[in-house]
Amino acid sequence: MATEQILGVRFFNGTVEEAVDSLSLNGGLLVVPAAPALVRIRDDEDYRQALTSADVAIADSGAMVMLWKIFTGRRVERISGLKFLKCLLARLSRNSNERVLWVVPSEAARQKAMGWLYTNGISVSHDDFYVSPRYGKPVGDDALAAKINKQSPKYVVIGIGGGTQEKLGLFLREQIRARPAIICIGAALGFVTGDQPPIPMWADRFYLGWLLRLLRKPCVFGPRYLSAFKLPGLIVRYREKLPTMKGR
Repeated sequence: MATEQILGVRFFNGTVEEAVDSLSLNGGLLVVPAAPALVRIRDDEDYRQALTSADVAIADSGAMVMLWKIFTGRRVERISGLKFLKCLLARLSRNSNERVLWVVPSEAARQKAMGWLYTNGISVSHDDFYVSPRYGKPVGDDALAAKINKQSPKYVVIGIGGGTQEKLGLFLREQIRARPAIICIGAALGFVTGDQPPIPMWADRFYLGWLLRLLRKPCVFGPRYLSAFKLPGLIVRYREKLPTMKGR
């Protein structure tokens, strides 16, 4: 795979179709770090390990893509989590024999996802879902690992909060016997199923998804997005290199 290393993370540098095909063929862990999460690479050792150990990382952050172009003159293909998920869903609608385990944050999210997938031609049952508990530290889930070992799905799609799902994905990759595609897709699943307010594709295309979320819930997303202002300084200072942990 063509990659571009940014802040120590190897980002896939191809089309969304190539990214989906690679995960479908080879399995492994996919992460989709947004800018507010990416700056935590200096603060959170477990999150840092998940990003740098991932088999595939896609550049969801429009800010990161633009900053990388400005400061280095090099281009990395932006593939949002929403764009990746829609490409994967199109594949699943054509290949009904490819089993998926959907990891969701709540029973309400499960019901909405199950209804949406069924309506859109993707066959699912109650057993194809796992409602995640609230994880502590370190992040791990032996019950989920056992379920994956028993069912042997081709894909494990994790749609819980960023920063936690990547750690869970790494735990699963190291614990399960087979090698499914473990896809940490975050809020994108909720955007398409209706569990969260949708992000139109035009907004995603023009890097405006963050703005819509901010306008809807400023108290929730304002502090989160403010942390992303650390990203330009990190890119200027470290570029391809993995930033040092704070306090070291």
